[in-house]
Amino acid sequence: MALASSLVAIDWAVGIPMRDGTILRANVYRPSTRAGPIPAILAMTPYTRDHLHPSAFEFARTGLVCVAVDVRGRGDSEGVFRPNIQEAPDARDILDWLGAQAFCNGKVGMYGPSYLGYVQWAAIKERSARLATIVPTAAPYIGVDFPMRGGIFYPYMIKWLSYTQGAAAQRQVGLDTGFWSEAFAAWHRSGQSFRTVGDFAGIESAVFQEWLDHPDHGLYWDSHNPSPEDYAALDIPVLTITGIYDDDQPGALEHYRRHIAASPAARDRHYLVIGPWDHAGTGYPQLSFGGLSLGEAARFDNLGFHRDWYAWALEDGERPALLKDRVAYYLMGADEWRHAPSLDAVTACHAPLHLASRGRADDIFASGWLDPSVCSGPPDAYVHDPRDVSGAEIDAEARVSGGSLTDQSVALAMTGKQLIYHSAPFEADTDICGFFRLSAWIAIDGPDTDFYLSIHEIDRDGNSLRLSNAALRARYRTGFRTPDLVTGEGPLPYDFDGFTFTARRVARGSRLRLIIAPMGRLVEATFAQRNFQGGGAVAEETVADARAVTVRLFHSDEHPSVLHVPLAEGSLL
Repeated sequence: MALASSLVAIDWAVGIPMRDGTILRANVYRPSTRAGPIPAILAMTPYTRDHLHPSAFEFARTGLVCVAVDVRGRGDSEGVFRPNIQEAPDARDILDWLGAQAFCNGKVGMYGPSYLGYVQWAAIKERSARLATIVPTAAPYIGVDFPMRGGIFYPYMIKWLSYTQGAAAQRQVGLDTGFWSEAFAAWHRSGQSFRTVGDFAGIESAVFQEWLDHPDHGLYWDSHNPSPEDYAALDIPVLTITGIYDDDQPGALEHYRRHIAASPAARDRHYLVIGPWDHAGTGYPQLSFGGLSLGEAARFDNLGFHRDWYAWALEDGERPALLKDRVAYYLMGADEWRHAPSLDAVTACHAPLHLASRGRADDIFASGWLDPSVCSGPPDAYVHDPRDVSGAEIDAEARVSGGSLTDQSVALAMTGKQLIYHSAPFEADTDICGFFRLSAWIAIDGPDTDFYLSIHEIDRDGNSLRLSNAALRARYRTGFRTPDLVTGEGPLPYDFDGFTFTARRVARGSRLRLIIAPMGRLVEATFAQRNFQGGGAVAEETVADARAVTVRLFHSDEHPSVLHVPLAEGSLL
């Protein structure tokens, strides 16, 4: 059945046959003012295709066919939804069907953020000749930032699985922040194993349990992502979009790096945009979120930018003006977009700041310090006892306060239970652009623990803005494929190289703050898998297996700990 307006004709619930006979349903949006055959845009969603109506209508209004498809087992599509498993073959079948339609000239581009961005990377695995460009936005790399990061699973995965359970949309339960905060806090207080977290929301998920059966990186997670050969064979224009505060930034950049590494020619075809956005903002940009306010240069016409890209990649249009070079990124604090030939070229150098203290660095108001040249003092220490559930409420309140990037209540409440280091005030405005790294010597008196690191700008008035963060489970300090429990109590080297990308002009007089904390007390207390530190399978352990662990961080000449700060050209510390 077709519905036509003066600008767009819509064919509703069109059936598309898959190779196994399953029928997936799509809405096909065609421009009424442009005769075919013309290029088409494909978006495949687990959130039911209705949510794609505004963007699909806009693409058709401006001259492209857009096809919005319910993935297998969701919406009106037949079959069973198995996240991340089914999309590659189904995308191939849809691309081949779409490219053969009379209204399409055989060129198909893909569109969509988050899971829809992941689908685009999955689609390259079957190498359809119809696929002419992809624009993966906020796309997770499975195993890197979904459903875990730093080897640590996220409870909110059970929330996402409930959101995509069954055929119908589950938006109300998925967006009920209060319900999920209470459920996660109840699980946290219970002391039960991570496998039971869904019980506290009344949700059973075989997929969640299957994920927990694979805590280490390996063939299971590899199969969810393109192989090196898949990346190497990708010879079409690619536009990766992510945000400085996008939860899936690590995954989006993992895909980007792997494609560039697999194919030297990809450097000329793969463009990258890192904007001033959180995860939601990659699809619907806002000028304020998380307590952060942005300037006018951050105003962004997302659909218009996509349309310009498709005009260039699929037709004979001009390259979008923002893409003056292969990488475009927004510099917070300066309210300007900058450009570089590669992601590595964004950073001119890394300036070392050595961690130092007088043996106590566990208080914001009596912290250790970050010094360009000095490593000194006895080791700093904190004790993490996973049986202590105090503070989960503070963590939850900070998340819903609207100031998730600027709130300091968690850091203040963690006095004595974390390590804090401050730099001297900056003598000039300084452009920090790229990825922080921390090389540290750490000793723990147990087999395992989880670390959460965050870096903040503290301005002259004491206001805080989080710039970057990282997470790591100690057993994965030498790699995520082979866990290595800690034995002995001497210091071991840790390289925290999983910090998120940031770009910020830090004002003269501001300082940097580094926080090293246990992931699972106040920091991310109810939103991270709880490690009882017994050394067993983390998903299986309960409070009965819990043991307190003392964490000691060294910063001596023999065991220096150093924060490496990424600086743009022309900036100095």
